[in-house]
Amino acid sequence: MIFSKKLLALLALVPALAFANEGGFPLEKAPDRSHNMAALQNGAKLFVNYCLNCHNASSMRYNRLRDLGLSEDQIKNNLLFTGEKVGEMMTTAMPAKDAKAWFGTVPPDLSVIARAKATPSNTGSDYLYTYLRTFYKDDTRPTGFNNMVLPNAAMPHVLWELQGVQAAKFEEVADPHNHGKKVHKFVGFEPVTKGSMNKLEYDTAVADIVGYMEWMAEPAAQKRKQLGVWVLIFMTIFATLAWRLNASYWKEVK
Repeated sequence: MIFSKKLLALLALVPALAFANEGGFPLEKAPDRSHNMAALQNGAKLFVNYCLNCHNASSMRYNRLRDLGLSEDQIKNNLLFTGEKVGEMMTTAMPAKDAKAWFGTVPPDLSVIARAKATPSNTGSDYLYTYLRTFYKDDTRPTGFNNMVLPNAAMPHVLWELQGVQAAKFEEVADPHNHGKKVHKFVGFEPVTKGSMNKLEYDTAVADIVGYMEWMAEPAAQKRKQLGVWVLIFMTIFATLAWRLNASYWKEVK
């Protein structure tokens, strides 16, 4: 009995511990792109152009992009640049040892990154959407950039030409946990140089990339959800028929 009570108390604390360990920079809600084929196609194009140079997506084949409404010719002409075949996996030509030498670590595979970054309170898309929009100029870093979501990130700001360069603004405030001391509080970004896109255009482009990565993590998600609805409808009808049949059977028995 005592063991059971302790086990129940521990299980009750698990959600609280999960939330307590999150902390960090507040994440913004990523726009939903799950039903927008044009946005997902644009996200796939941006992903191939800007992410696939360093990262692998080794669980995804190019020809799976046909599920987004792209023809095989469109995939060949617009998304294949180094002689890959449509049926091949999305992999980078960069050797892992070179990536580690340049960045200090091998860039992670992005196949299921949108699911891997999910937490009890935020989706992985929220993480990626905020992450790709919070790079800021930092001359102390080897890449010249830092990130609010992932401080001291090894990844360079590969989208800087689109977004431009921004600086993070901080102000000194009293430390609520240590009386008499000051801490630096983030208060926003200020532009340093302009990019090829304005803020709305850049946020839209990032949302498209993140939407594609969410789709890539589970391409069959929409079909699975649709199938789930039909299964629930079938089970409801079956349960109703079984209930009425049972009532009719026992009525004759009584």
